[in-house]
Amino acid sequence: MNPTSIAFHHFGCKVNFAEASALSRQFQEKGFEIRDFHDPADVYVISTCVVTTVAEKKCRAAIRQAHKINPTAKIAVIGCFSELKPGELARMEGVDLVLGHTGKFRLLEELTGLYQQDIPVETESPGHDYHGGIATHLKAGKDSFVPSFSYGDRTRSFLKIQDGCDYYCTYCTIPLARGRSRSDTVENTVKNAREIISNGIREIVLTGVNIGDFGRHNGEDFLQLIRALDKVEGMKRIRISSIEPDLLTNEIIGFVATSGNFLPHFHIPLQSGCNKILRAMHRKYNRELYASRVATIRELMPDACIAADVIVGFPGETNEDFEETFDFLRQIEISYLHVFTYSKRDNTLASRMESPVPDKVRKQRSDALHKLSDEKKHQFYLENRGREVKVLFESDNSQGFMHGFTENYIKVKTPFNPAYVNQVVQVKLENLEKEGYLADLIL
Repeated sequence: MNPTSIAFHHFGCKVNFAEASALSRQFQEKGFEIRDFHDPADVYVISTCVVTTVAEKKCRAAIRQAHKINPTAKIAVIGCFSELKPGELARMEGVDLVLGHTGKFRLLEELTGLYQQDIPVETESPGHDYHGGIATHLKAGKDSFVPSFSYGDRTRSFLKIQDGCDYYCTYCTIPLARGRSRSDTVENTVKNAREIISNGIREIVLTGVNIGDFGRHNGEDFLQLIRALDKVEGMKRIRISSIEPDLLTNEIIGFVATSGNFLPHFHIPLQSGCNKILRAMHRKYNRELYASRVATIRELMPDACIAADVIVGFPGETNEDFEETFDFLRQIEISYLHVFTYSKRDNTLASRMESPVPDKVRKQRSDALHKLSDEKKHQFYLENRGREVKVLFESDNSQGFMHGFTENYIKVKTPFNPAYVNQVVQVKLENLEKEGYLADLIL
C-alpha cells in the first residue's frame, strides 16, 4: 500500500525548520497530504537536534508519540541527532529510517524504496543497526550545500544561505553533525529570494549555522550577499539571524543602518561575558569586541533590537566568572537574552574538562539571567513607547487576537481581522501589556 499522507515535526534551529519545510514541499508536489504531527498519518518525519540533552529527549518523545498515534506508520528520523547517534535511534520501536545530515535530502527516494520492498535499504557504510527488519541508517557526505527555504508561513520565509561550521567551539557538536562550513552563491541566493517574494511572502530571514562565514569558500562574502539582496525588486523586509560578533563587521552594521530593507534587529551570540570562559570555549573574540559591536549598532540604530545568547554553568565557571558575565550583561545595551544551561555533549573538548558546575548552581545562574533578560526586554519595550512603527501581522488567531512584529522585533497584537494578515500596518506603540503592545492602528 502506497502512503498518501505525511506529517513533519522539527526541533532546534531555523535551519532545521527551513530544511523540513523544503522536504515537505517535495512530498506535497508528489501528491501527499501534509497533516499535523498530532494527527494520524501514513508517514511521520522527525527532524532532530542535539544541541542539548533536553533536545534529544524531546526527539525521542516525538518518536514514541508518532508510533502511538499510528503504530503501522513509517517513521523517518532525520538531522543532527541521526548523524551522531544513528544506532540509538534505529533501535527505537517504530523507527524505519534514520537519515544523516545530508542523507535527509533523499528522504522521498528512501521512503519510496521502503514501501516498494519493505526490506533494509542498502546503506553507504557498514555496521548500521536495524529494528524490526527494516530500520536503516543512511549517511551521506557533509561537503555539499543544499539550499532550502520555508514556505508554510504566508508572512515570512527562513532562507538557508549557509551550513556547517569551522569554529569547533569546545562545547558544540554542530560541526560534527553538519560538517565544515559551506554556503550557497550570491547568484543562487538572490534567485531563491526572488522566488520567495513572487509567492507573496513579505519577510525573509537569512539563516544558517554560521551565516557570517557566507561565501568564504566561493570567493564571496556576506556583505556582498546583503548588498545584492537589498537590490532585489519587491524586497521589503529582511532580517539577519544569529551572526557571530567577530564576523559582524562595522561595514555590515553600517550597511544595515542605511538600507531600506534590512531590519534593525541583530542576534549576536555572546556565550559568556568573562574572557577566561570565552577562551576556554574557544570563542574567537573577547567581551571588549562584543561591547564594541553593540556600541556601533546603538550609535547608528538607537532603536535596534539586539539579542544575545549566553551559556551558564560551563565547566570551570566560578561564582566570580558568572558575576563578571552578569555585570557585563547588566551594563551593556542589549534588548534581551537567550539563556542556555551548559549541556555536556559527547566527543567535545568541554566534556573532558574538569571542575563541572553543580546542577543546582547552573539553575540558579540560569534563573538570574532569565530575570535580567525580562527586565531588559521590558525596558526596551518602554523605550519604544510612543513611536509610530510598521508591523507585519501574521495569520494566527489566538483568543480573538492576531500578532505581528515591528521592524525592530517588538511583539504587537490587535483584534483579529483577516484583512490584516500578511499586511504591513502602521501602528503607534502606546498600550504596553505583559507580552507586548496592543496596537493603536493608524489607518
